[in-house]
Amino acid sequence: MPSAERRALLLLLSLALAGQGVRWFLTRPGEAPGQVELLATLPARSPTAHRDSALALARPLEPGERIDADRATAVQLARLPRIGLALAQSIVAEREAAGAFGSLEGLDRAAGIGPGLLRAIGPHLVFSGTAVKACPAGTCSVPEPHRSGLPIPALDLNSASQSELDGLPGIGPARAKAIIELRERIGRFGSVNELGQVSGLGPAALSRLRDRVVVR
Repeated sequence: MPSAERRALLLLLSLALAGQGVRWFLTRPGEAPGQVELLATLPARSPTAHRDSALALARPLEPGERIDADRATAVQLARLPRIGLALAQSIVAEREAAGAFGSLEGLDRAAGIGPGLLRAIGPHLVFSGTAVKACPAGTCSVPEPHRSGLPIPALDLNSASQSELDGLPGIGPARAKAIIELRERIGRFGSVNELGQVSGLGPAALSRLRDRVVVR
């Protein structure tokens, strides 16, 4: 056999032996060749570990188990009946923007939550927080018409300041800023319904604002 062919044959044999050695190192005795344990090498916070953790949290509620709506994560809230992950994320976003719910009535301000859904999830909820008002008691400036018992004048969405919008029910600093930014982007509001473009302002929230805002 020519020397060049002999060297090529020796090289192929060396590579085969090296590959068999690596395969033996990565497998356990008794396992089929090529059955490599990959999950054991994944870091603790890998996507697979995160997925397994989310699946564990999404298990059905046990009898008598309650979820704290003022502290739970979106994944935990998604375990409630008829609450998917998207709605759970919306609930958490509402809580972060405007503060704790404090009660079922407070939870109703979250977009996508209605009376029927509240009845379904109410028995599975607790509330550890206190609903946050637009301003601390005693620090809000009360308009003179309100002191006299007359209706509070409605705010014009096209001229109201951010601080005035902040005082509306269910509108905190974050939403007030978002309303101002929306007004600057579209020029001016043509109707109250356009507030629905603000994240978290669903039909229930808009219905509570209709007596407090106008478009002129």
